[in-house]
Amino acid sequence: MGNYSIRDFVNKTQQDQLENDFFELETERVLEVNLNGEVWSKMGAMIAYVGSIKFERERMLEHGMSKMFKKALTGEGTQLMKAKGKGRLYLADQGKKVTIFDLQNESLCVNGNDLLAFEPTIQWDIHLMRKMAGMMAGGLFNVTLKGKGKVAITTHFEPLTLIVKPGETVYTDPNATVAWSGNLKPEFVTDITFRTLIGRGSSESIQMAFSGEGFVIIQPFEEVYLSSES
Repeated sequence: MGNYSIRDFVNKTQQDQLENDFFELETERVLEVNLNGEVWSKMGAMIAYVGSIKFERERMLEHGMSKMFKKALTGEGTQLMKAKGKGRLYLADQGKKVTIFDLQNESLCVNGNDLLAFEPTIQWDIHLMRKMAGMMAGGLFNVTLKGKGKVAITTHFEPLTLIVKPGETVYTDPNATVAWSGNLKPEFVTDITFRTLIGRGSSESIQMAFSGEGFVIIQPFEEVYLSSES
């Protein structure tokens, strides 16, 4: 970052004391939540807070039996944490870049590992992928978010949005796929040839196929997801 006096460094990197939106970017990799009530976030995402805030781990039946069974079936490792109270809460996830969406009665599907936080006004559900996804090591589920409110997701480096047009299927690497518009229904396709079975093989033998009209957000990084049992 260069040479600074202590005072210069503090002035350059200190937090914004003004409380603006409920979700705001303190830096491109740190989300500030101006909390006065509650918010749901990824377990372990809290890095600091100021004020009177209590944290509760997501309880087994917090979101009903159906979500509990879906989480058990997927073996997904993304558990939620509820923060309640009043103050400023700072969230981050392994230095990944944070993007905030303001949903206006829209829907967004997010890879469970890339969901950082969302307002309690947002409705959500876990969508199980097709059986073909069983060939993958993990990351085989997504969270569908809809309604009105703020949602924060994370990406490794700068995200790229691909536009899906009718008649033009977009194929992506599952480990690089972050989110997509809620109206799209991705399929898993395989391109396993003799070459992919020799040596290292290739993760590109399994792809996600998006057809219809919408968008897909990808990242320039192939993330390996670990199940909750690993």
